[in-house]
Amino acid sequence: MAKESMKAREVKRKRMVEKYAAKRAELKENGDWVALQKLPKNASPVRLHNRCKLTGRPKGYMRVFGISRINFREMALAGLIPGVTKASW
Repeated sequence: MAKESMKAREVKRKRMVEKYAAKRAELKENGDWVALQKLPKNASPVRLHNRCKLTGRPKGYMRVFGISRINFREMALAGLIPGVTKASW
């Protein structure tokens, strides 16, 4: 499990990106790069990092399901994810 502070930091960044999205788009459209640099660093969507919704794990994230590979495997083997079966050939 990730530290609660790391999860909270990502949530805070996500809120800030949403807050400044319209303003960033407007400044980019006008080509006002100086004003764009004066916005907070965490307002940039590039600084967001995908994390597992269950554990907060930052690595091994599966975008389609929104969880880490470890949780995906456990849930798939338990039959909790519809339509996913273990491959056998």
